[in-house]
Amino acid sequence: MTTYRHSPPTDESLRPLPFRRPISPNEWIYLAGERLIPPFAIQIAIEGTGTIPTEELRKAVDRSAAACPGARLVRLGRMWMDSGRAPAVRTVRSFATQSSQVLDTRGGPSCEVVLRKGERPALLFRAHHAVMDGRGVLDWVLDTFRALRGEEPLGAPSPLYDLALLQELAGTGRPARRSRLTPRFRSPFTGTGSVRGGGWLERMVDGSHSAVIAKAAAALTDATGDRARVMVPVDLRRHRRGLRSTANLSLPVLLDGRPGDPWEEWHRRLLHALENHCELALGEERAALRLPLGPLSTALGLAQVATRALGRYPCTALITHLGRIEEKELQAPGFEATEVYSLPQQVPFVPLALVAAEFRGVTRLTMPDPGTVRDTQRAQGLLDAVAEKLVPKADRGPAVKGPRLHGPSATLTRMLHRQVERTPEAVALTGPEGTLSYAELDRRSDAVAAELRRHGAGRGSVVGLLGGRTAAAITGLWGILKAGAAYLPLDPRHPRTRIASILADSGAGLCLVGREQQDRIGPHCRAPVLDDLMVAFLSEDAPASGAMPGPGAPTPQDLAYVIYTSGSTGRPKGVMVEHGALADYACWAIRRYRIDEDSRFGMFTSLAFDLTGTAHLLPLLSGGSVALVPEEPDHATLTRLLTTSGANALKLTPAHLELIAALGIRPKGFRLLVVGGEQLRGATAARAQEMFGPDCRIINEYGPTEATIGCIVHTFDPRRDADRNAVPIGLPTDNTAVHLLGPSGIPVPPGETGEIHLAGTQLARGYLGRPDLTRERFRNLADGTRVYRTGDRARLTPDGVLEFLGRTDDQVSIRGHRIEPGEVDAALETHPDVTRAVAVARPPRPGAEPVLCAYITGTATPDGLREHVARLLPSYLVPAAVCVLETFPLTTNGKIDTAALPAAFSTAQTTQAPRTDDQSRRDPLEKDVAQIWARILEADPQTIHPDSNFSHLGGDSLELLTMLHQVARDLVGEHGKAAFESKHRDLIGRPTLRRICEAARACTAQNDLVE
Repeated sequence: MTTYRHSPPTDESLRPLPFRRPISPNEWIYLAGERLIPPFAIQIAIEGTGTIPTEELRKAVDRSAAACPGARLVRLGRMWMDSGRAPAVRTVRSFATQSSQVLDTRGGPSCEVVLRKGERPALLFRAHHAVMDGRGVLDWVLDTFRALRGEEPLGAPSPLYDLALLQELAGTGRPARRSRLTPRFRSPFTGTGSVRGGGWLERMVDGSHSAVIAKAAAALTDATGDRARVMVPVDLRRHRRGLRSTANLSLPVLLDGRPGDPWEEWHRRLLHALENHCELALGEERAALRLPLGPLSTALGLAQVATRALGRYPCTALITHLGRIEEKELQAPGFEATEVYSLPQQVPFVPLALVAAEFRGVTRLTMPDPGTVRDTQRAQGLLDAVAEKLVPKADRGPAVKGPRLHGPSATLTRMLHRQVERTPEAVALTGPEGTLSYAELDRRSDAVAAELRRHGAGRGSVVGLLGGRTAAAITGLWGILKAGAAYLPLDPRHPRTRIASILADSGAGLCLVGREQQDRIGPHCRAPVLDDLMVAFLSEDAPASGAMPGPGAPTPQDLAYVIYTSGSTGRPKGVMVEHGALADYACWAIRRYRIDEDSRFGMFTSLAFDLTGTAHLLPLLSGGSVALVPEEPDHATLTRLLTTSGANALKLTPAHLELIAALGIRPKGFRLLVVGGEQLRGATAARAQEMFGPDCRIINEYGPTEATIGCIVHTFDPRRDADRNAVPIGLPTDNTAVHLLGPSGIPVPPGETGEIHLAGTQLARGYLGRPDLTRERFRNLADGTRVYRTGDRARLTPDGVLEFLGRTDDQVSIRGHRIEPGEVDAALETHPDVTRAVAVARPPRPGAEPVLCAYITGTATPDGLREHVARLLPSYLVPAAVCVLETFPLTTNGKIDTAALPAAFSTAQTTQAPRTDDQSRRDPLEKDVAQIWARILEADPQTIHPDSNFSHLGGDSLELLTMLHQVARDLVGEHGKAAFESKHRDLIGRPTLRRICEAARACTAQNDLVE
């Protein structure tokens, strides 16, 4: 084997000579062909957003070229030599003429990088085809981006090129010779245009496609209506795993076909050629080395003239595929790649060249413009044919879309201002503290806004809001919005560490707090107390409404709120929602839900739960009112809300509906239920319809946080939906479209299951401080439409509505909250006695809703581990059951086999089996409470002992409330019921059988005294 990089060692020096290699026959032809169609270059363009400093780019190109010396070559006779000079970096305002610039292979540079400045920055990597093939250029591009990120380039140090590799593979069964290239095939064009063409033409289609080359070949042949020969370059690196060389290592296979041949037949021909290593066959190109470049170029020119005059060519088309380029490989500090494509050159003796590239879920097709009006139109038609073969036009676009209306130009603050002007004295808020009019809410929130602006809050800033369901918290929320800032709702029930981490992650320097919460804010965040602001407002010096107009009033593009949701990496993510998106939601929802001045929404869920936005925003923007429920929702609280509060509308989860049914409450006067957060079962909706009455409309609302509360709705129809396992999620609302895409990003036909991709005006801006995650979940389709990839699966039913069919990943919904189990895993593994942990959602018994179950290895105890997690995460993220294992079951790939994990609750019940003497010593009350537990949990009462914990046996929070209600109703009695309900908050924290019975005995004794 000949080595081209090193000379034999001598006594004088063992240092290698500079990188060098011979020019191959094909490269010699490319050098001669440049005189026919200059510049004969491989060109890859990367467009994006942001900036790349020119000097940083030069340094990165220098590093990548040093690692890939094929980027620094100059020609010396019939050898390529490393010049030691990095490719030039040129800065331009436009690529219009740059791609036609000739690359100098004798003096250099044979490669260069062009940086386009402006609003749409882009990079154009150019390499003379005589020094690199497409794969070689792409390897150099990726190494340049590695250098920009501060990583070590992988490099391409090998001097191996096509002929040398063919010689190495001699005797391996490769074909002896390639078919002779005779001019027998017609051009799809007239051939009268300039050979240099007039730029490039392109098409983009959604998805990553299999058999792109075969489908393109079939489409082009059918469109031309004539027999065809297609040249397909094949990367020879497939024969040498790990080979890193930028040299020309691509040789063609030739595929012949006729119009009407299905793409599957073209694909079979290609696979057959690859299986038989047809790309390794020798052609006649070696003879080219016998001629100097001048005579060879003259001969090629005469042959080109002859083929054009004859109207026949050796091949109809050249089709190549750059492959799927990973998004993360083209990221750099301050720059985000959005598009990647090739700018192919006209090829001598081949009238049509087509290049495909896949990036960010889009396949982009490019071909040179033939140059004349007629041929350009013909080329456009050919591109249309290929695109149609990949994704039929009938399948493009959204599966279903809502009405397209002009979005509201007003912000939420403007909308509230108009409502205050219309109904200043109407009740806006009502609750245990009394009522608050619209005018009073307006004045108080003006005062809060003034105070926040005094502390530096304004447009672009984020202000925390740590408060309960109180008038002060709602006032604070509107004060933040009026100051121009975005509010960050925080749940007072969450652990101190979680609140602190979210405030730090958001960058909030201010956080409005209730008096009881002021000690939960760390020293790095100022915490004005809402109650003190209200006291100051009520003083004689309080400003009149409108006395302090906001100098930085928000625009529709400004942030309205940032709300944190569970994160798969263990770090919660902040979703940024703009005023325009929230105003759009409010406008259609007010109309669709028929919200008016008579509407009163009961608000009993946390402000940190985006579902709650329906309850506190819609009524205040339409003249209605909000019935605030500061207490936790137990039987007494829910009874007051549903029977005497005056509320006639609710936003709630299906689990809330099931709780109301289990508690036996008979609501009065309701006309609207908006149900969201998790899947609504037909039986649950039917029971709710019976409880709330036939005049109450039940709306199933679907929408992830990233699409602003809700964007797909369906009105429950008892006649059609009651017997369904799940109520349909329905149809998209105003200015929203739903794309159902398969695993490869291709639209699925009606009736088939696809992943929901949402488009429209309600999409969030992205994730705060998480550009990587924003790129992953938000992307552009081929037509430029921005979509959010939900991870939810759905299909379009025969009656034209969307049906939810679960998740594509392991995200789960617990009590209406979307949860990433990875966040729970991370919290579990912070315990010093846990070596490994995995959280999964499992139903505690058949038919029950899933709850979180933790499986660990280590020495931690279940109770100690739950207490540890409760100090880090919200209650809905604390596992209901913890199973300690010796080892995890593994799949054949070495991953944890979650399907093989033991049943969590049978394990928990077995470990808590009582002693026989426990049963004999039970008093009647304990036996009766155990029977209630057994009915709700569908468990054997014999397995329940005094230290059994209701939650650890699989009872969720709503079943816990049901159990406490039944104990109060059936065992405590009417006179002691109120006293027992006052103990609920304490009991919920640790609901053991012993503690429940002690509380019940104390209240039963009070009951006996009264009697």
